[in-house]
Amino acid sequence: MVELSPLRQDFVWGTATSAYQIEGAIDADGRLPSIWDTFCRVPGAIDNGDTGDVACDSYHRWRDDIDLLKQLGVDAYRFSIAWPRVIPAGSGAVNAAGLDYYDRLVDGLLAEGIKPFVTLYHWDLPQALQDLGGWENRDTAYRFSEYAAVVGAKLGDRVRDWATLNEPLCSAWIGHWEGRMAPGITDPAIAVRASYNLLLAHGLGVAALRESSPEPASIGLVVNLSGIEPASDSAADIRAAQIADGHINRWWLDPVFGRGFPADMVQTYGVELPEQPGDAEIIAAPTDFVGLNYYFRQIVKADESVPLLGFSQVPGPNAEHTMLDWEVHPAGLEELILRLAKEYGAEKIYITENGSAWVDEPDASFAVDDPQRTAYLEGHLAACVRAVQQGAPLAGYFAWSLMDNFEWAYGYAPRFGLSYVDYPTGTRVMKTSGKTYANLIKSHRAL
Repeated sequence: MVELSPLRQDFVWGTATSAYQIEGAIDADGRLPSIWDTFCRVPGAIDNGDTGDVACDSYHRWRDDIDLLKQLGVDAYRFSIAWPRVIPAGSGAVNAAGLDYYDRLVDGLLAEGIKPFVTLYHWDLPQALQDLGGWENRDTAYRFSEYAAVVGAKLGDRVRDWATLNEPLCSAWIGHWEGRMAPGITDPAIAVRASYNLLLAHGLGVAALRESSPEPASIGLVVNLSGIEPASDSAADIRAAQIADGHINRWWLDPVFGRGFPADMVQTYGVELPEQPGDAEIIAAPTDFVGLNYYFRQIVKADESVPLLGFSQVPGPNAEHTMLDWEVHPAGLEELILRLAKEYGAEKIYITENGSAWVDEPDASFAVDDPQRTAYLEGHLAACVRAVQQGAPLAGYFAWSLMDNFEWAYGYAPRFGLSYVDYPTGTRVMKTSGKTYANLIKSHRAL
């Protein structure tokens, strides 16, 4: 078992989900479509033609989810609010029934001694706002601020911990540049403008939460980062790695830490940023923590066939890979935690997502043994401990995910859960990895 004694006594143990991946009930109680509802209807967009229409049916089975959390013995549950459930048209009328769902969930968690960690935006933009330009439209950032104020006023008397956005990289780059996620746009110029407005929304959201929440709030941004390494010592590969680091890491970190957008990337993209006076200060609004999502490192080589960026990823030597062909590299997590602390001066860091997808099959008794996920979990927690031993201010770890769910464009085949979901029945069963996580949590508390 991993030696956890270096972790602080108040270390937060948690697990995470997101609204569109688990809730289902896409037209229940006044909810209107999100960009993911629309994207799932595009032929060929989602593997196997899967959708989030039902997912894990957590809208109706949230008590089952809390039962899983109790089995794990976690301190906290990170979940997201569905904007189109709360303000279905993206702005204007608030849907009381949608807010009431999260009201019940928060109360249910607190009744079991589980702290809610709420993410306001996990990619499910109301389709009505997309029809007005979506994240390319600066106005969307202000609509997000209004939405944040509504949720903060409703839940802020009980919720203390908030993330504004989850992984804006995916929203901007994968959703607007590569087109593999909603809204399925493939235009780098639109993607760059969307990235700017997403970070503007983050800053405006911080202010809205602080003003609307009845109690003091701890607020952060959740970013997905990758350690970047050049494939060789050649000047071309080293330059490619610098651009990759700018695209994947620095573009998101530098502005929120008050450094502005990286000049080398502004030049690389060749897109005029839609900045207005005062924006830099809004984007760099003081926050209380950084949420780090980590899945894999990237080894890159120079590749002139890739427009604008000029790099592509190559596989690591002799590395283990998950079913999604993501490299298993725990040392990358250690390095990123230390980078946030040393290079950016982050004073509190949470690992807000970390997990791995494998092909899980229950046995005749419906038990699920998942040794690869268990080893992944233990290896990455050991990396967290090493970072703490070097002085990193790591305050908590949220395993991805509480349960198997709709994995975006990959559909339902990849299973990330600490618990298994039988989708036809909605039955949830704790896997070996979940039992291991519960034992690790228990052992740390006993120190």
